[in-house]
Amino acid sequence: MGRMNRALAGFVAGLCLIGILALGGLVWPVASGYLSSLTGPGDKPITPDAPRFDRTALVGELSAKGFMLGEEAHVRIFKREHLLELWMAHQGGAFRLVKSYAICTYSGGLGPKLAEGDRQAPEGFYRVAYKQLNPNSRHHLAFNLGFPNAFDRELGRTGSFLMVHGGCSSIGCFAVGDAQVDEIYAVVEAALAKGQPEVDVSIFPFRLTDAALTAEAGSSWLPFWQNLKQGSDLFDSTGTPPRVAACKGTYVFNADALGPGCTPITGWV
Repeated sequence: MGRMNRALAGFVAGLCLIGILALGGLVWPVASGYLSSLTGPGDKPITPDAPRFDRTALVGELSAKGFMLGEEAHVRIFKREHLLELWMAHQGGAFRLVKSYAICTYSGGLGPKLAEGDRQAPEGFYRVAYKQLNPNSRHHLAFNLGFPNAFDRELGRTGSFLMVHGGCSSIGCFAVGDAQVDEIYAVVEAALAKGQPEVDVSIFPFRLTDAALTAEAGSSWLPFWQNLKQGSDLFDSTGTPPRVAACKGTYVFNADALGPGCTPITGWV
């Protein structure tokens, strides 16, 4: 009987240890706010008396530049420059730069995200649908980038909860500060609410000029960045984000994105 009791006690202790380890794996991202795109302890509830961002000044600023809140939006991010650009299209025309925001911080270095836990911010072409907005984020406001997209999945890349959010801390995300995310989130949310199916978010290591790529000739990521440049150049020449798909481990654009075996880059639709 004593031997049985000892075996039972050992079994129970093992179960407890497994439970503690599992709980620890959840507590860390929740405490850090990186489960905030789910409803749970990582989020802050929005109560009826919670202060809301007053969009009056933003509406006036957009109007002075020829835009209205609710028109189509596009976001471009440049890591090296620590810059997030917000673009809008007036009445279906070409996109024009509305405002540039300093990125307070992002984690990792230049190059794409490869695996869960590598603390690397992604690079590539992503799309944000309404389901990816999180007004309850512990980081003030946030929208999920949708990583991994179809391209990332083709290459076996893993990761989750990668966002643009407020505050100034990052574990694979782009933190732009609370005041700035108020404006960025407002424009993205309004565009989606007014009927834009998804907002394109393009993330680049730096401005992809020929000179910048020449300077990175020794980087193992050069072919990948040259692929990103194709999409960047199309936007620069047309003023419209290109249609993007993943095809055999590369990004393809516009008519090529409709080819057989290619998977469109989409948000959570």
